[in-house]
Amino acid sequence: MAKSGQHGGNTRQMAEKYGLNAEDLLDFSANINPLGMPQTLRDAIIDQMSCVERYPDIDYQQLHQAIARHHWPQQNTSPESYENYIVAGNGATELIFQWVQQTRPQRALIVEPTFAEYRRALTRYSCDIEAFMLREEEGFEVTERLLDALHDGLDCLFLCTPNNPTGLMPETTLLQRLLQRTAELNINLFVDESFIDFIPENPGLTAALRDFPNLFLLRSMTKFYAIPGLRLGYLLSSNQQVLTPLRDIREPWTINAFAALGGEILFEDHAYAKQTYRWLKAEQHALYQGLSQLPALTVYPPTANYIFFRLNQPDLDLQDALMHHKILIRHCANYPGLSARHYRVAIKSHQDNQQLLQALGEIFSHAA
Repeated sequence: MAKSGQHGGNTRQMAEKYGLNAEDLLDFSANINPLGMPQTLRDAIIDQMSCVERYPDIDYQQLHQAIARHHWPQQNTSPESYENYIVAGNGATELIFQWVQQTRPQRALIVEPTFAEYRRALTRYSCDIEAFMLREEEGFEVTERLLDALHDGLDCLFLCTPNNPTGLMPETTLLQRLLQRTAELNINLFVDESFIDFIPENPGLTAALRDFPNLFLLRSMTKFYAIPGLRLGYLLSSNQQVLTPLRDIREPWTINAFAALGGEILFEDHAYAKQTYRWLKAEQHALYQGLSQLPALTVYPPTANYIFFRLNQPDLDLQDALMHHKILIRHCANYPGLSARHYRVAIKSHQDNQQLLQALGEIFSHAA
C-alpha cells in the first residue's frame, strides 16, 4: 500500500490534518485535466449502464482495437495487425508491476527523481537498482551522461518522458541514441509516456516499436481524459516473448466495464482533445510566467500539464502555508535527489491558477 503523501491527490488525508473538508480544498497536487471527464463518456456510461450487469470481454478486444486504430491508423491497409502490440491494464501502475513481475530484471537503472512506482515494483521483486541522478545544475535535463551510465550488466532502464515531477522532455536525438545503445547492450528500455498526450502532435516513441523489441512504452488515459477513478492505461511493445506470457499470467477482468468503454470511444473525441490543447496553450504559459515573476521561486519550463519549481526561502514550508489558503500542492521532498524546497503544481483553470498566484503573492509578501 502506498504511503500517504507518496503521490498527489491525497486530499482526504491533508484535509483531516488541517481540520478541513476535502471538498473545500483546491487541489494542485494531482495532474488531471481540469476540463473533467469528456461529455461523450458521460453520455456513453448513462446509455450503456446495463454493461455492469455482464462480465467484460476477458480479452478486451474492442478496447485493444481502439488503441491500435489510434496509434496505427494505417493498420486497415497493412498486412500486420498491431493489436498484439498492446496490453491494456487497470491504470499504468498495474502494468509497471506486471511488467517487472514478468521480466524479473536482476539489475535496473532508474533515471531519478521520477515516479516512485518503478522503484517500488523493482524492490518487490528483489531487483538491484542503480540510480542515474539528474542534476540541478544541469536544469534536471537528461543529458548524454545517461549514455555513459549504460553498461552490459543492466537488464532494464526506466525513463519517464515527460518526466514526473520535473516535466522535462529529453531531446529527440538523445532518445534515438538511447534506443540504439540499449538495443546494442540487450537492455530493455521501459519508457513511461503517461503525460505525453499533453504535448500536441508528439507521438512519442511509437514509431520505433517495430524495430526495437527491447522497447516498452507505458501510456495512461487517466490524466488527459480526467478519469483517474476509472483507472486505465496500456503497454505497447513488439516483444511477444514478454507480452504473450504477461497476458497469460495476469488476473482476468482487471479493467472495469466503464473504463473499457472509455478506452473504446475517447480517442475519437477530437473536439475534447482540441479544447484541451487550447486550454493548455493559454494556461501553461500564463501560470509559468506568473510563477516565474515571483523572486522566491526558481521555475522550470513545463512541457505537459504541471510545473516544477524550487523555493528559494529554505525556512518556509510552502505546502503548509498554502494549506492555510485551502490550496494543496505537491511537496517533492520524498523524491530521490530532491529536497524540501522542491514542489510541483498542476496547471488548472484560469480562475484556479490566478487563485494560486494570489495566495503565493500574499505568502511571500508576509515572509519578506
